[in-house]
Amino acid sequence: MRPEAPGAARAQALAQAFLSRVWRSPADLEAIDELMSPDYVIHSAGTTVQGRDAFKDWVVRFQGLLQNAENEVLDLFPDAEGRMVVARWLCSGINRGIFGLPADGRPIRFSGIAIWRVAHNRLAECWVERSALEAVRDHQQDQPAG
Repeated sequence: MRPEAPGAARAQALAQAFLSRVWRSPADLEAIDELMSPDYVIHSAGTTVQGRDAFKDWVVRFQGLLQNAENEVLDLFPDAEGRMVVARWLCSGINRGIFGLPADGRPIRFSGIAIWRVAHNRLAECWVERSALEAVRDHQQDQPAG
């Protein structure tokens, strides 16, 4: 087994910092300038957001729909060269209209996977898959009796 390459450790640290500083409440928007490339791109739920400023706006809107967002990092998997890193995570918060649900103020949680491309020691591009369908279904099934 060969030792972990310095690039792999850097990629893992970037992903960990992003998930713990940006995807939590309140979001550390300044971390985006530190961790992401200026032309950062994210592909999530059929949407592509390009550039750090547009991404900051997207984070603010998303977290407006998920009050008190918390993110638990389950696993991080960098490639040996540190060009890619994959994260498995669990996100939770208070539903304020996330995934098109009525804003009912109840807890909601969902899992996801993010795949980042790393370039010049920054996160450059991301592809996200999250369990939105399962979260909506579970949230609707857990409706209090009325």
